[in-house]
Amino acid sequence: MEGGGAYGAGKAGGAFDPHTFIRQPHTALRLLSWVFSIVVFGSIVNEGYLNHASEKEEFCIYNRNPDACNYGVTVGVLSFLSCVAYLALDIYFPQISSVKDRKKAVISDIGVSALWAFLWFVGFCFLANQWQVSKPEDNPLNEGTDAARAAIAFSFFSIFTWSFLAILAFRRLQDLTFQEEYSMLFPSPPPPRP
Repeated sequence: MEGGGAYGAGKAGGAFDPHTFIRQPHTALRLLSWVFSIVVFGSIVNEGYLNHASEKEEFCIYNRNPDACNYGVTVGVLSFLSCVAYLALDIYFPQISSVKDRKKAVISDIGVSALWAFLWFVGFCFLANQWQVSKPEDNPLNEGTDAARAAIAFSFFSIFTWSFLAILAFRRLQDLTFQEEYSMLFPSPPPPRP
């Protein structure tokens, strides 16, 4: 990887370059994950609830199961916030001078990305199952069906974006030259004077 420093970053204290930042694969994937989360929770919030003239309460388009809509919205919003937080960390990352702090940041990125990949997998399975068993008589005019399908599709796409983010973070962790960390922990003694 480019950078040559600890965990895929350049030397600490470098100036922030937006052009280079946007071109990094993990930044592009994080922005894509951010958009996918907006599509999922936006679709469910805007068109995921229906009502009949004979009923006062709205019901979830996914088999009248409010847990399905709540899960999709919750995971979407929290994923959105997580993307924003890690984009901010990615911007701040070159300013981190401590190798240990960089290592903690990269390890947390691995863990969070893997967790979100799992949560999106669960969300995809849950929403797809509830959509499959929905009764046609609950929605005779097919209102909101495109939004419901979009939420399912983008939940599926999110599995891959978050998985790739975890893989890229793992590669950043492996990119560390342990010589640099060793030199910081155990500085070499000055050469003897003749």
